[in-house]
Amino acid sequence: MRIVFSGSIAFDYLMTFPGYFKDHILPDELDSLSLSFLTDSMTRQRGGTAANGAYNYALLMGKATVLGTAGHDFDKYRAHLASVGVDTSEIVEIADEFTASFFANTDLSNAQIASFYPGAMAYAAQLKLSDLHFTPDLVVISPDDPGAMRARVRECQELNIPYLYDPSQQIVSMEPEDLHAGVTGAHMILVNAYEFRLIEKKLGLTEEDITDKCAVLGITRGKHGAVILAQGTRNETPAFPTENVLDPTGAGDAFRGGFLRGVALDLSWELCGLVGALAATYCLEQVGTQNHYYTPSAFVDHFRIHFDDEGELDVLLEQ
Repeated sequence: MRIVFSGSIAFDYLMTFPGYFKDHILPDELDSLSLSFLTDSMTRQRGGTAANGAYNYALLMGKATVLGTAGHDFDKYRAHLASVGVDTSEIVEIADEFTASFFANTDLSNAQIASFYPGAMAYAAQLKLSDLHFTPDLVVISPDDPGAMRARVRECQELNIPYLYDPSQQIVSMEPEDLHAGVTGAHMILVNAYEFRLIEKKLGLTEEDITDKCAVLGITRGKHGAVILAQGTRNETPAFPTENVLDPTGAGDAFRGGFLRGVALDLSWELCGLVGALAATYCLEQVGTQNHYYTPSAFVDHFRIHFDDEGELDVLLEQ
C-alpha cells in the first residue's frame, strides 16, 4: 500500500524554563503583560504531522510519500527522511520562506507558552494530488494550512481516493462545514479522545453516526490505549508497556504510522492497534518525534516480549 502523508512539515524549537510561569504573571496587569524568560536549554527537533507519520510508516518498510511545503532550511531534514526510505520528491521548497516552526517554552510544572510560525506551510494549498506521478492507495489528511486541508478532502472525493482524516489540532479553528465534509467522506478517521469530543460537540455526531459513514474510526486515549471501531466490531487496544517515557510529543503520529502499516499488511484490527501502540512507545522513549529508530526484526522481537501475534508479524520480516 502506497500512502501519501499530507500535512505539516516543521521544526520544533523546545526550550525549558527552570521556574514557574505563574510566579511571574500578575493577574491584575494582564492588559500590559510584557515578559521575557531566560531558558536553560533549547533543542531543535524535526517535526510536523505528515513527516512524523511517514517516518514511522517507513521504519516498518512501508512506501510513504510526503506531500507538503518546506523552506530553504530543509535540506538536512529532507536527507534525514530519505535515509529511512521516505519519498520526499513531492515536498516543494519555498525559496524565500523558512520551514514552519513551533517555538515552545515549558516550565517546571509542564505549563507551556508556545508560538507557531507557518512559514512555507502557507503555500501547501498550491500542491495538487492530481499532479502526483502515481495514484496513492490512501491519503492521510493531517493538520496543515486550512486551505490545503479543504483542497485535499475535495480532491480525494473527486478522484475517488480513500483518505484517513486526522484534523486533530486544527479542529478548533475549522468551520463546521469543512469539518463535516472531511469527516463524512473519510474512509478512516483517527483522532485522540479529546479531539473526538470536540468533533461530537461541533458537529453533533456520535460514534455510531460516524461509523455509519466511514469504514474505520480510531480513538487514541494515551496511557489508556486506543479503541478501533471497524466492520461492526469494537477493538480495545492497550497501551504498550513502557517504563521510560521521556516526551509525549509525536506519539500520536507514530501510532498512526504503525497502525497504517498494519492495515497495509492486512493484519487483524487488534494487531493493527498493537503495532501502532508499540510504534508510539518507541517515540515516547525518546525526546523528539523522529529520534527513535528500529529495524522490523527488532520491532517484532520487542512486540513478542509482551504479546503473542501467533506468527502474523512474520510478514514484516519478509519485506
